[in-house]
Amino acid sequence: MNRFAYTRPATLAEALAAGAEPGAAYLAAGTNLLDLMKGGLATPERVIDITRLPGLDRIEHLPDGSTRIGALVRNADLARDARFAKTYPAVAEALLSGASAQLRNAATTGGNVLQRTRCPYFYDAAAACNRRDPGAGCDAVGGATRLHAVLGWSEGCIATHPSDFCVPLAALDAMVEIEGAAGRREVALAAFHRLPGETPEHESELAPGELIAAVRLPPEAAGFAAHARYLKVRDRTSYAFATVSAAVGLSLDGGLIGQGRIALGGVAAKPWRASEAEALLAGQAPDPELFRRAAEAALAGAEPSGEANAFKIDLARRVVGRALALALAGTPERPTALPASVFSLSHGAAAHV
Repeated sequence: MNRFAYTRPATLAEALAAGAEPGAAYLAAGTNLLDLMKGGLATPERVIDITRLPGLDRIEHLPDGSTRIGALVRNADLARDARFAKTYPAVAEALLSGASAQLRNAATTGGNVLQRTRCPYFYDAAAACNRRDPGAGCDAVGGATRLHAVLGWSEGCIATHPSDFCVPLAALDAMVEIEGAAGRREVALAAFHRLPGETPEHESELAPGELIAAVRLPPEAAGFAAHARYLKVRDRTSYAFATVSAAVGLSLDGGLIGQGRIALGGVAAKPWRASEAEALLAGQAPDPELFRRAAEAALAGAEPSGEANAFKIDLARRVVGRALALALAGTPERPTALPASVFSLSHGAAAHV
């Protein structure tokens, strides 16, 4: 590990001033940054510990019906907050399906949004990777691609974004609050992460020196609470990133779908919002055929990025269809024993009426 300077600012202004220096990196829980530093993949000259900054560790239910999640709120605390879990059950389910309990107790909201890809070629310092070394090439192309992207990829990068948390946030129109030298600005989470294109090294809309202050869910997001699920297919039921995941929310009115929300994880370099599939659901009576067509629309344009991951396209369709059926049955009255798992025995509150 390279030598670096360490500082712990007392205020947000001090943190931003330190973060504006070349080679600076912000540190919260460090569940991703420290791994990257140990592997020589991140070599900051100055590490800025923001864990003591005031006001960033709160869950705030605002008067307009929105909810603001501070960047330093721990994943475990957010998932277990009774009011939050009841209002945004798919978000809580996604959080509880991610990593181990020990990591959830440490990992933060801002860090989860900003975590780097888990592509093995990115983590292998001997492999060519355009994210680490722009212009070096991508050894994943033509390599072991089983867990790589099937949507939005380019020849420059076929990695996927690893977050569970971000998938329902994208589906629910969450906003990211960003602080920087020029003041505060907001970016929709669905637009915050970038597709690789010709510049895979630019992974998000965050500019140098900026930091995430909070994530905010709009008032409308609460309207999906009764019919919302997160479903995750993974190699192991625990401690594994998603092969494919889907967050779904339905609002029902008189037996018809008022609105539907769908986002996928594990398929692209960002949480993938399936807007065309959502449009098919609006105003329709829910049935298996409708859900099948919505699942097809959600994967429209999908292409394997290698011989080993063509299966992910059909798998993703099935995950979307299954998640829609689970959401229609109703949000479980309490968290399932295996959150987000296809092996969960819970089929929703409505199934037991």
